[in-house]
Amino acid sequence: MRKILFVLLGLCLLSIVANAAPFKKEVCNLGWEHVHHDHSEEAYQYAWCSAHGGVMEYQNKDFTRVDCLTDTHAVEFDFANKWHESIGQALHYSVMTGKRAKVVLILDEPKAQMTYFKRIRRIGKRYNFDTEYVTNDILKINENNKCFYQKCKCNNPNYKQK
Repeated sequence: MRKILFVLLGLCLLSIVANAAPFKKEVCNLGWEHVHHDHSEEAYQYAWCSAHGGVMEYQNKDFTRVDCLTDTHAVEFDFANKWHESIGQALHYSVMTGKRAKVVLILDEPKAQMTYFKRIRRIGKRYNFDTEYVTNDILKINENNKCFYQKCKCNNPNYKQK
């Protein structure tokens, strides 16, 4: 138990390193810098969860929400820059549901971000949870860089892609 807590604490501290990587950044109207993604996490979540027959946003007894609950897995989705956060959430959802934990990492720039998936995969093997990654291919993006998921921010006429 101590080893797991130590690893999770170390992963949280690595958030500084994760934000120093090759990610597109933008500044919001409040002046805060954050990582930019052309498509919403929910779009990837919807595409994957639909393909796997899962339930999106399953609410646990403690009011936390599993991104996708399948017959076998409690799945957490996160972008590569938040790889370290996904582990704790997936493990918590596993405890709450009795299903196997799984992290699906979103790589919107796969060549530059594969290192984050390799970290997740290595930790998953060590601590016995499943891992996978998805890329923009799952979104069926058209020539205008719009995805199939109508609720995605890319389909909002006021949204400006970078």
